[in-house]
Amino acid sequence: MNDTNKMRDVYVAVADPTRRELIRLLADVEELPLHELTSHFEMGRTAVSKHLAILKDARLVTTRKVGRETRYRLNANPLQEIQGWVAFYSKFWSTNMLRLNQLLEEEEE
Repeated sequence: MNDTNKMRDVYVAVADPTRRELIRLLADVEELPLHELTSHFEMGRTAVSKHLAILKDARLVTTRKVGRETRYRLNANPLQEIQGWVAFYSKFWSTNMLRLNQLLEEEEE
């Protein structure tokens, strides 16, 4: 399988601040056309389209044609992978902070 056919990793897709902003914009609405998404950025339609293509490859965005216009919609399901990863480390840090608090309390006594 070559790189152009390979599905993109969700972590790679959300690594870029522009793509994270696109996700945020799409989370607030049902769907948006490209020209409305582009208006939020200081870059051209082609650049925004490339970011949307990466999100689409990671299955974070779906598209729907309405006449000549392409509308974009968020598919948040792949974000569950990130949520699970963050939850693991959140539990790790909570446990370690609890241990640290116990040690500090023991030293105070």
